[in-house]
Amino acid sequence: MNDFWIILTGILVALSCGLLGVFLILRKMAMVGDAISHAVLPGIVIAYLVAESRNAIVMLIGAAAFGLLTTFMIEWFYRRARIQADASIGITFTWLFAIGVILVSLYTGNVDLDQECVLYGDIAYIPFNLLWIGDNSFGPAPIWLQGGNLILVILGIIFGFRGLFITSFDAGFAGGLGIKTGVWHYLLMGAVSLTVVLSFNAVGAILVVAFLVVPPATAYLLSKNLTTMLWFTALFGIASAVGGFYLAVWWSASISGSMAVAAGALFFLVFMGVRINVILRQKQHKREFQFNTAKA
Repeated sequence: MNDFWIILTGILVALSCGLLGVFLILRKMAMVGDAISHAVLPGIVIAYLVAESRNAIVMLIGAAAFGLLTTFMIEWFYRRARIQADASIGITFTWLFAIGVILVSLYTGNVDLDQECVLYGDIAYIPFNLLWIGDNSFGPAPIWLQGGNLILVILGIIFGFRGLFITSFDAGFAGGLGIKTGVWHYLLMGAVSLTVVLSFNAVGAILVVAFLVVPPATAYLLSKNLTTMLWFTALFGIASAVGGFYLAVWWSASISGSMAVAAGALFFLVFMGVRINVILRQKQHKREFQFNTAKA
């Protein structure tokens, strides 16, 4: 039963991160998730120092605050300072993450709160983090948290599909139609920030970034249709979580790391398949051209 909870957690995180990652890929902002997952570290430390407690809600508030701060800083550098988007992301997350590392080393030496915990998560311990109401256990608490977040993500995509679609493919055209692109941008960034914060404590920052980027990128190789991309992303995310777990069992390795490796392996296989298909089509077209030329 423990294996089931671990796999289910991986699937829920893969779906919530991957579905939002599709829009980040289309907006060429794939590494925003990486920035947020690292930049929340000072928020976690400051929340601990203020509350003098490792209470999950307090940590979540601190992390969410810095997650939102990260998105605002990236957008501010990009819009106001005229710095390229990738440079804005790099400046913001390295600066905030470095501050977090310094705070950890200065103030939390005697507490089980470190950058490795944030980076790698504790997905293997998910089955033991139970939700108790009175004397009754309702399964692992992270399952309820991730499940609730996934429902919010799906509902947000369904009801905001048109706005997300237009602003992701052509923000200039959307602005010409009178659509408030800034509002949709911050709604998406807010959803990404919340999802990253809720997910990284369970599976770690590395796997969160992998699920945000790799399954959507794999889907993008196969289709440029948004609806089809979302379905392919869900499929590849589930396959990465399940396949990665059994890789970890086989290798006796990190579960989060193995899930990320599985996602990368799927991307490579699809990429090679697409390239082979392109080469075969080019050869077919060349043969048809030569045949038609000779016939003429």
